[in-house]
Amino acid sequence: MNSTALATIAATGLTVAFIHAAIPTHWLPFVLVARARGWSRTKAIGVAIFAGMGHVALTSLLGLAIAWFGFELDEHFGHAFTQAAGGALLAVSCFYFWRQWRGKGVLHHHTPGGHHEPSAHCGHESGHSHLESELEGSPLVSDRKGDWVAISGLFLMVTLSPCEGFLPIYLSGVQFGWQGFFVLSGILAVGTLGGMLLFTWLTLVGLEKVELKRIEHWEAGLLGVVFLILGVLMLSLEHAGH
Repeated sequence: MNSTALATIAATGLTVAFIHAAIPTHWLPFVLVARARGWSRTKAIGVAIFAGMGHVALTSLLGLAIAWFGFELDEHFGHAFTQAAGGALLAVSCFYFWRQWRGKGVLHHHTPGGHHEPSAHCGHESGHSHLESELEGSPLVSDRKGDWVAISGLFLMVTLSPCEGFLPIYLSGVQFGWQGFFVLSGILAVGTLGGMLLFTWLTLVGLEKVELKRIEHWEAGLLGVVFLILGVLMLSLEHAGH
């Protein structure tokens, strides 16, 4: 495995992070709360950055645990671990394909204090996000609550739902040691914060027609394809290295 392989993994990680950040649950709440509370665009984007940093930090912390565990295994099993990691990525891709087939293409990020309709009535089948109805009655939009309640609620909502799709990326970068971990953590930050800020800003400036709810519906399937490709590449590059 060489720098080309690391670049491939990094590019895959950027794709995963950006796809995850494009899900409306990562940017639409900031727009809806900002409009309900009369926030400026600058304040809304600042809150999005704050929440996004928490999201990245928790995901990186989980990635650190995976990397440390992987370093220990790689030290003892060497090339066998790389093959096992490639196989694990293929297994992860199968899980996401199964999740998509079961109609669970998106992981919900419930708003604190919000009301969520049962899945049969929440409107996902018709392509609508559940966020508008879930925010109704939430302290995030209530005028009786201060801005700090809304900001902390948005922070917790995004932070406590780490990017689970990026964790296998950390596993695939174990053979590059700490260099790989820090490169991938940087990629995670760029993809996540970049995607959140881009779509928050586009919606705030009035581009209501930006339609990303289909990505919300097909998130699991898209991630399945990405991990399938990455798993095959890892196994192929490992075989070529011999």
